[in-house]
Amino acid sequence: MSTQSYVRTEMLGEKPPPASQVGIFKWVMENLFSSIPNIIMSILSVLAVYYVLSGVLPWIFQSSWNATSITGCREHIAETYGEGTEGACWSVIHERWQQLLFGFYPKELYWRPVSALVLLFVAISPILFSSVPRKIMLFSMVYPFLGFWLLWGGSIWLPLSAMAGFVIGYFALTMLPKVIGNLGATIAAGVLPILYWVLISGSVIAGLNGIAPIGIESVDSDQMGGFMLSITIGVTGIALSLPIGILLALGRQSPLFIVKTICVGFIEFIRGVPLITLLFVASVLLNYFLPPGTNFDLVLRVMIMVTFFAAAYMAEVIRGGLAALPKGQYEAADALGLDYWKATRLVIMPQALKISIPNIVSNFIGLFKDTTLVSIVGLLDPMGLSRAILADQNWNGIVWELYAFIAVLFWTFTFGMSRYSMYLERKLQTGH
Repeated sequence: MSTQSYVRTEMLGEKPPPASQVGIFKWVMENLFSSIPNIIMSILSVLAVYYVLSGVLPWIFQSSWNATSITGCREHIAETYGEGTEGACWSVIHERWQQLLFGFYPKELYWRPVSALVLLFVAISPILFSSVPRKIMLFSMVYPFLGFWLLWGGSIWLPLSAMAGFVIGYFALTMLPKVIGNLGATIAAGVLPILYWVLISGSVIAGLNGIAPIGIESVDSDQMGGFMLSITIGVTGIALSLPIGILLALGRQSPLFIVKTICVGFIEFIRGVPLITLLFVASVLLNYFLPPGTNFDLVLRVMIMVTFFAAAYMAEVIRGGLAALPKGQYEAADALGLDYWKATRLVIMPQALKISIPNIVSNFIGLFKDTTLVSIVGLLDPMGLSRAILADQNWNGIVWELYAFIAVLFWTFTFGMSRYSMYLERKLQTGH
């Protein structure tokens, strides 16, 4: 009698999938060789990439790093790699990288802009990442004044006096509503700091300097330049244009005729004028509107105009986000009994900003790249310095090396902004 079992009593283990259905081989077959047109395009793309890299990579790596002139570069490349070899003259970057980064800022004071940049990342960390302790926000509020003092130097009482104006505005906004109402407190919060800065702060600074002259070596704006200047103008414009743009977008939708007219007029005027024109206004005309004898720093004037320009475009981006919200969100906020400002702050604006993230970041990236236009008004950003370097007889003829270095610097920052934008969108994703 047979005792052989025809029914399996134990389950077999899982077998690995075929090699053609996993890993890089599957990805290549699905994305590069899935059809005849795909195969043709893939082969042509590989040939095009090979053609470009075969010309670019030797130029990059068969180069000179330690020559003191373009002639020395060519001689070194010819001696090392043979006659007729064309290579990059990275020696100009090796010799002028400090100038491209810091302009004519005194070398012994490089620690100040470097410290300002490091502290900038500390200040924005609680804004960018929710895992960072909220207590650092106190430093974030102080940083603009600290960063200004580190870059420009001078008396410590100047940034502290400027900070005092904002403190006055804050107390007016929080303590006066019971006395003069919300609208009166809002107006006072805007007017009182201006009156303090114009009428009182000068005497306060002079008095404090007489009692305790605390400060560091001052640096003139004409010594600032390079990538440091681009970061300073770009970060200032980005940080200020968003809140101003939000206010302009809300003002454009306001039922108050005067408020709406002012906001619409500002937005349409700024958007209808090229940034170059505004920079010329900052450089030439703005001083005519100031009291006689006033010396208003050119870099600060440019920052103001760049901020206004970016804020006008930001207002339209925010307005698009507000228009994309379903009407039911506004009705839900009203049903909760929220007043206008609470509904805007807690319900409407968070959703509008979430919708607008891609366009907001695109505006930020465009603004950062537009800082290269300041060379037109005499400020030596990296592009302005590159033209000055090209005028040097030792480096006359160098073009691609300088532009490649500047492109890498700008790409690093803009790529970081785009990656953070994608991270933020994924984090705030709430499903469909």
